[in-house]
Amino acid sequence: MKKYSSITYIVSLAFAGLIFTGCATQPGTATAPIPANSGHLIVTRVANFGSDLSLVLSIDGKDVGSFTEGRNYSGYLPAGQHVIVARADPFQAGKRPGRKTITVQAGQTYSYTAAWSGGNLVLVRNQGQSVPVY
Repeated sequence: MKKYSSITYIVSLAFAGLIFTGCATQPGTATAPIPANSGHLIVTRVANFGSDLSLVLSIDGKDVGSFTEGRNYSGYLPAGQHVIVARADPFQAGKRPGRKTITVQAGQTYSYTAAWSGGNLVLVRNQGQSVPVY
């Protein structure tokens, strides 16, 4: 019986150490400051996007990420005009990607939802846009 309680004690201490290690913050892992002269862009996947599909988002011709269920894009863009393209991965033959040109103003937030419309992807602007970033 004593051997069993010793093993339980050691395992409990190991788990406690792992939990506290996971809670510690590392230098340099803090959230980066909001870039000057920028706007905030948020792009979410519609709930029925497709469980076997990823949303691939490109900004100004560069892929910024691939987002599966429950994931979305949140990033900052410098003020000015930008082209956002949303496409499905794997590629869906006969379905066009969503494309939107936006003019970002510093301190504003722009929120879109990538959704299917008529078999094609569209970027639908969410209501209440643009709102100041504080």
